Amino acid sequence: MDTLELLAHPVRLRIVHALRGGHVLTTGQLCARIPDTSKAMVYRHVDLLAANGILEVAEERRVRGAVERRYRLRQDRTVIDADALAALSRDDHRRVFATSMAVLVAEFDAYLDHENADPIADLISYRQHAVWLTRGELEKMISELRRVIFPLLANEPAPDRTQHLLSPIFFPIEQLPAGSVPGTDDGGPSTS
Repeated sequence: MDTLELLAHPVRLRIVHALRGGHVLTTGQLCARIPDTSKAMVYRHVDLLAANGILEVAEERRVRGAVERRYRLRQDRTVIDADALAALSRDDHRRVFATSMAVLVAEFDAYLDHENADPIADLISYRQHAVWLTRGELEKMISELRRVIFPLLANEPAPDRTQHLLSPIFFPIEQLPAGSVPGTDDGGPSTS
């Protein structure tokens, strides 16, 4: 199973999110982080992620005769290369996007279900902006976002840090024919 197929599943993606940022958790702790999913399903997906090298056993200990494993995420194994993305069909893109959106909704619901959730105090943001960008401007914006975000990915858990889910999404909302000009009917200059 390739990395994209492994990560394009709502439960597996939520497990990956729960383990990002250096968390080391037992399967039981993962079940508590994903309470709207059955324990059997979480256990099954943890096993699958571990068998495929996305998770690794950080430590093992005996608890009442059973072996308890604590897992960590292998960050280097969650990267989806450009060739895999280029090979996706439109239906594959729809499926992966739908999975991402389902996970985002589930994570937000789980946040709101916490007794101490306070969207205003927690600076929750789900704004959307429609902006006109040339290809160069889009590439520059993505580069600048990476410059800001990538160093933060190395942050470790700390008492004064709260883990946030950041989901930048970019796609054109309007496809214009080649040579057309926005705001005109035929692509040419407007005469009115």
